[in-house]
Amino acid sequence: MPDALAPTLHKALTARHLWALAVGLVISGEYFGWNYGWAAGGPAAMLVATGLVTVLYVAFIFSFTELTNALPQAGGPFAYALRAFGWVGGVVAGYATVIEFVLAAPAIALALGSYGHFLWPRVPVLPAALGCYAVFTALNLRGVRESANFSLLVTALAVAELLLFMGLLAPHFRVATLAAHPVPLRAAGVLAALPFALWLYLAIEGVAMVAEEVRAPRRAIPLGYGLGIATLVGLALGILVLTNGAADWRRLAHLDYPLPEALRLALGPGSAWARVLASLGLFGLVASFHGIIIGYSRQVFALARAGYLPAPLARLNGRGAPLGALLAGGAVGALALLTGTTAQVITLSVLGALVLYVVSMASLFALRRREPALARPFRAPGYPWVPALALGLALGCLGAVVWFNQGLSVVFGLGLGGALGGRWVARGRPGAR
Repeated sequence: MPDALAPTLHKALTARHLWALAVGLVISGEYFGWNYGWAAGGPAAMLVATGLVTVLYVAFIFSFTELTNALPQAGGPFAYALRAFGWVGGVVAGYATVIEFVLAAPAIALALGSYGHFLWPRVPVLPAALGCYAVFTALNLRGVRESANFSLLVTALAVAELLLFMGLLAPHFRVATLAAHPVPLRAAGVLAALPFALWLYLAIEGVAMVAEEVRAPRRAIPLGYGLGIATLVGLALGILVLTNGAADWRRLAHLDYPLPEALRLALGPGSAWARVLASLGLFGLVASFHGIIIGYSRQVFALARAGYLPAPLARLNGRGAPLGALLAGGAVGALALLTGTTAQVITLSVLGALVLYVVSMASLFALRRREPALARPFRAPGYPWVPALALGLALGCLGAVVWFNQGLSVVFGLGLGGALGGRWVARGRPGAR
C-alpha cells in the first residue's frame, strides 16, 4: 500500500468514465484478432470457445469487482495479490499484468497501422504504429481527466460504429453462409481458438488500475464494470455470428481488418460502406489503445511506488500523470512492434491475462479467509461458486493456451522466473521492502 509520502493520483473519474474505460480497453477485440480463431479451429470451434470465455468473464468480473471495491488502488491485481500472498504473489500478479497490457498495446498499434494502410495504401504500417505510440503517450501526459474524457468520446463512437456494422450486415445474414465451408468441431480446435476468443474481452480488468482515481468508488466501480461487461457480451456475440453468416469466413481469418473486408464481401466491391467503416473503425482501435496505455502506466507506476520497479517509474508530472511509467511502457511497446507477429503478441498478452485471473481469484478466496473484517462494499454474488467457476475456467484456459503455445509459454515463464529472482535478490538489500 502507498504510504503518506508516496506520490498519489488525483480523483477525477465517475461511473460513466469507468464504463467507457471498461468497453474502450476491450473494444478493439471486436474489430480484429478474434478472426484468427477461425483460422485456428474453424467457425464452430470459435463459437464454442467464445461461449466458454463469455461465461468466464461474466463470473470473473462479478468476483473481481469485490476486490476492486475493497482495495481501490492503482496497483489493481498487484495490490490484491501482495496483500493476500506477500511479495511472491505481488511479483506474479504484477508481472502478469504488465505483460498483458504492455503487449496488448503493440498488437493494437499494428492493427491501427493496418487499418490506416487499408485506407491510404501509401501509409506504411510500422511507422504509423510507432506514431500512434508517440501521439497517445503525449495525450496521456495531459492528465487523467483529459484522458478519460477522450476515452468516453471515442468509446461511444466505437460502440455506435459496431452497431452500424451489425445493422448493415444483418440483411445479408444467411444460415447457408453461416454453415458454409465447415470445419469439424473438435476439442483441439476449441482449445486452439481460446486465445482469440479471450481477445474479445481481454483487458476489461484494467478498470482496477484507475480505481485510486475514482470519485465515490463504492457506487461507481460496480456500475461501471456491470454496464461494461453487458455491452461487450452483446457486441462480441453479435459481431461473431453476423460476420460469419454474411461473408466467407476463410477470406477473413488472417486479416487485421476483418470488418471492412466483411462489408466489402457482403455489399460488393463497389460499396462505399467498407471504406467508411474502416475510417470510423479507427475509433475502436484508438479507444482500446488509449485505454491500455492508461492501464499499463498505472500498473508500472504502482509497482515502482511499492519498490518493485525503479523509483523513477513512479514519477508524476505537473498534471498528476505517471510520467516515468508512460515513457517506459511506450518504449517497451515500440520495441515489441519490431519483433513477432500480431498472433504471437496476442498470445503472450493472453498468457499474462490468464495468470492474472487465476491469481486474482485465489486472492479473493485468501482475503475472505484471512481478513473477514475487511470492508467489502460489493460482495461477489454466489460466493464461493461464482468465483470458483471463474477460477476453474481460467485454469482450464491457461492449460489449453500453454499446451498449444509451448514455445511462447517458455518465454513467458522465463520472464516470470527472472522477475521473481530479481525481487528475491532485491529483498536482501538494506532498506528493501
